Amino acid sequence: MVTRVYTASSSCSTTVSGIKKQQQEVMQYLESHNIECDIVDITMSEEQRQWMYQNIPKDKWPEHGNPLPPQIFNDTTYCGDFNDFFEAKESNSVYSFLRIKQKPKGEEF
Repeated sequence: MVTRVYTASSSCSTTVSGIKKQQQEVMQYLESHNIECDIVDITMSEEQRQWMYQNIPKDKWPEHGNPLPPQIFNDTTYCGDFNDFFEAKESNSVYSFLRIKQKPKGEEF
């Protein structure tokens, strides 16, 4: 199983700064905890962007517009957006949020 983080390297949205900060926070957390992931830049592939939109549950869509990155999946299973990630981080439940097993101490490298 692969953790996939759907990101946007560029956007015309007025919330670009916030999106970039959220993407960086997710990536820094995963990197600092040696959690392997694939980064999927939806601005580089219309096919990937459409796949992401089609696989986000409708109850997770904003009232207006499309869901914004970062969006997190375990293979094809939707885990959540930045707010869900942040809640998992605050409650020390990121591994269950990502649907992965935590590596025992000493196996992280």
